[in-house]
Amino acid sequence: MIINRSQILRTPGPTPIPEQVQKAMSQPMIGHRGKGFSELFQSVTPRLKPIFGTSQEIFLLTGSGTSALEAAVVNTVAPGDEVVVVVTGNFGARFADICEAYQIVVHRLEVEWGRACHPDALKTFLKSKKNIKAVFVTHCETSTGVLNPIGDLASVIHENSDALVIVDTVSSAGGTPVNMDKDGLDVVVSGSQKAFMLPPGLAFITLSENAWKAVERTPSKGFYLNLEAYKTNAEKGMTPYTPALSLIYGLDEALRMMEEEGLDNVFRRHETLMKMTRAASQALGLSLLTTDEEASPTVTAIQGTATLDSEAVRQTALKTFNLVLAGGQKRLKGKIFRIGHMGAITPAELLQTLILLEFSLFKMGYPVSFGTAAKAAEEVLKNEL
Repeated sequence: MIINRSQILRTPGPTPIPEQVQKAMSQPMIGHRGKGFSELFQSVTPRLKPIFGTSQEIFLLTGSGTSALEAAVVNTVAPGDEVVVVVTGNFGARFADICEAYQIVVHRLEVEWGRACHPDALKTFLKSKKNIKAVFVTHCETSTGVLNPIGDLASVIHENSDALVIVDTVSSAGGTPVNMDKDGLDVVVSGSQKAFMLPPGLAFITLSENAWKAVERTPSKGFYLNLEAYKTNAEKGMTPYTPALSLIYGLDEALRMMEEEGLDNVFRRHETLMKMTRAASQALGLSLLTTDEEASPTVTAIQGTATLDSEAVRQTALKTFNLVLAGGQKRLKGKIFRIGHMGAITPAELLQTLILLEFSLFKMGYPVSFGTAAKAAEEVLKNEL
């Protein structure tokens, strides 16, 4: 019995698209070399700067977040260069895989999945390495729900090396503060399908002045992802290649919505959603993968047990209520399920999700006292209003 005709999407990307954004994306096509697009482009890109905490220019790539990760690699380091990649989950590992695809020498700092990287661990690791050109770190590790302490890690990197600090904020930007300039981050990348409330297909990248010097020194930057081409064209209010125009229309509206809510309030809402999810899960007797101190405001990972199959939870929620939860990836596959609570999700909508999770557990024979999840979440919400 499916009660909801449309999916209730609670994955950590893609995320629900607000009706206003959908309408904005349905606007007629215009020439992407004309004045209309240039005006749209020059209106949108400066408004991204507060989200990334930077005065640097933001560049738009037509591609998924992974395209921006690859752009960050190919433009700043060359084959044979040595880099450090902090691996706290599947997407940290992806950064390492991209580097290795370009014959870059990768030193992986492996961290237990479900834990954040401690600055002291990174400091010790860096002391044993020489001539490191860049350190790659994931801010929110989507696969585990961990939020790495980017500011502290960046300080350690700068104090112990001359390496660039390159950060994946695909599932954090727009949902929790990113302070590129304050924290001394050199390259920051993100994507559209998470907290930005858009479909997949648009990526963002911004570079420090120090990172641009590295770009100038890098001999081969590819073709489509060559950031010098994006920089040159951005000065003319253009992109070097055909842009995802409909997504940029949507981005314009999504930014308007975030500005109307107020960025601090956006971040506070995500914190509230995280606390509600964690409180409800614990009240139901479910084990969380991360600690409260290391948890991300955008996604929560919940562990299965010997008597509670995490994949069965997902399938029951989907078949019964059309509620879409995410599963575990790689070494966590079949061991966790994840609830995305980023982007266009309100506390009221999250309450619905938590109640449906409770009913799904009941349907599976898990011992449930009805109202437990809602009550725990409501206690959080009461204190946050």
